[in-house]
Amino acid sequence: MGFVAWVIFGAIVGWAANLVVGGRSRQRQGCLISVLVGIVGAALGGLIYRLATGQAKTFDFDFPSFGVAILGAVVLLAILRLISGRTRRPSDRW
Repeated sequence: MGFVAWVIFGAIVGWAANLVVGGRSRQRQGCLISVLVGIVGAALGGLIYRLATGQAKTFDFDFPSFGVAILGAVVLLAILRLISGRTRRPSDRW
C-alpha cells in the first residue's frame, strides 16, 4: 500500500478500535491520533498474527487485514488505557 492508503486505512482502523474499546469513560481522540493508533495497531496486529500462525500477514484493503489491524489497535488502546489509568490519581477519574 502507498502512504495515502496507509493513512486512510490507519484512520479507519483507529476510529473502529476506539469504538470497540469505548466504555463509559470513552476518551475522544483526534484524527492524527486515530491514524497513528491505526498504523501502529496494524503493525502490532501483524506481529500478533505472525506469532499465532507463523505466517507473515500482508496488509491490503480486505476484511482479513482489517480484522487483524483492528485486533492490534484494540490491544494497543487497551494497554495505553491501562497505563494511563494507573498513572492518574483517583480523584482525576471522576
